[in-house]
Amino acid sequence: MGDAMLDRFVEGRVERISPEGPIPVLRIERESATLGGAGNVLRNLAALGLAPHFLTAVGNDVAGRDIQRLAGEILGGGARLLVDPTITTTIKERFLSGGQQLLRADREADQLAKPAIVETLLELAEGQLGEVRALLLSDYGKGMLRHERLPRLIAAARAAGLPVVIDPKGRDYSLYRGASFVTPNRRELQEASGLSVGEPDQVVTACRRLIADHGIDAVLATLSEQGMILVRRDGDSVHLPAEAREVFDVSGAGDTVLATFGAALAAGAAAETAAQLANVAAGVVVGKRGTAVAYPAEILRAAQAQRLRGAELKVVDARTAAQEAADWRRAGLKVGFTNGCFDLLHPGHIHLLDQARDACDRLIVGLNSDSSVKRLKGDGRPIQDEAARATVLASLADVDRVVVFAEDTPLELIEQIRPDVLVKGADYTVEQVVGREVVESYGGRVVLAELKQGHSTSATIRKLAG
Repeated sequence: MGDAMLDRFVEGRVERISPEGPIPVLRIERESATLGGAGNVLRNLAALGLAPHFLTAVGNDVAGRDIQRLAGEILGGGARLLVDPTITTTIKERFLSGGQQLLRADREADQLAKPAIVETLLELAEGQLGEVRALLLSDYGKGMLRHERLPRLIAAARAAGLPVVIDPKGRDYSLYRGASFVTPNRRELQEASGLSVGEPDQVVTACRRLIADHGIDAVLATLSEQGMILVRRDGDSVHLPAEAREVFDVSGAGDTVLATFGAALAAGAAAETAAQLANVAAGVVVGKRGTAVAYPAEILRAAQAQRLRGAELKVVDARTAAQEAADWRRAGLKVGFTNGCFDLLHPGHIHLLDQARDACDRLIVGLNSDSSVKRLKGDGRPIQDEAARATVLASLADVDRVVVFAEDTPLELIEQIRPDVLVKGADYTVEQVVGREVVESYGGRVVLAELKQGHSTSATIRKLAG
């Protein structure tokens, strides 16, 4: 539910400056219109494969009829659009050349929708709570959510076990009391909190102010090139860095965040996972022109690329690994360590790493360098070089850091990292595990992981050879 508007795009070419004044002359080549505001949230939800209900009011004008037609094409019978003859349907018209905006012209009146119209929409929303899995409210300040009964709808949705996600507007968040999440941008957060939000720690402070003042469970602050920060009432804040990609147009990115975040919550995702998906989806749409949508395949491709970049960041040197291990321990986390050649990763390796991660909170893997593997395994090994092996290991969710070492044993690396848990396969005895005495000297322990029979890199190589 929210404020729908019509987005119009007038595209053409600029080839000269007007003789009437120092302004470009746009030679118009094509015009198009699409749903904007809450309608763009609807478009994004439909693009994700959902079948949402849509509640809004439009004016008795051409733009209002265009919105009715466009929403009907998306939803069929799922739209509930009321006509209020006292309001003018908002139009945002963008003039573009070469993909760049030259001008935006807004057509809107100051009057808000009639209270009776909004009350009818709220009643319709309450009646549909049993048919949905989330309530998304898109507030553009045009009147659809400016009603004293809105907190009652929020309370009813929460009582029905639904997450309530609001893209807010203005300084007064008392209307949003009891919401599960609000998703302000930096400017909106500053206006609503009255606090500076230039730095991440200031953003967190401002979010906590809104949470405390308005009974909101959490705030997902969208910070443009600085990504997003999720702040929960009963937990730590999570900073999600922005996707590094070319930005063509930020129009409607907040709508995509609301739609993707809300859709993920409706599907049962945790708030942090939902925020990660919304962050990826926002990165997709700002790489497009106009008020765009993000499709599941695009989000998956972008998320995969993000994971691969993240895997590269997991491969660190010994000094960095030791510093991070110390930081993790200070945070109360248990650090684990295991090592090996991991040449041609197979199910036996995965079984070992899975058990290693179960024994700790953060897992560091020591990886034998190419020269070390050759000394241990003989000529012809490794099959994959250390860069390839490190990349494959780092792509695994169970592995937090990978460190390549050139020595025959990981003893020196273990001394630097000082893991709380040292893990090796059960083909060793505790006494045979390299580094055991070091780890046990400061109270750590050794874990022997169960082996998965029938899997061996050497056996695989022999089979391939013959």
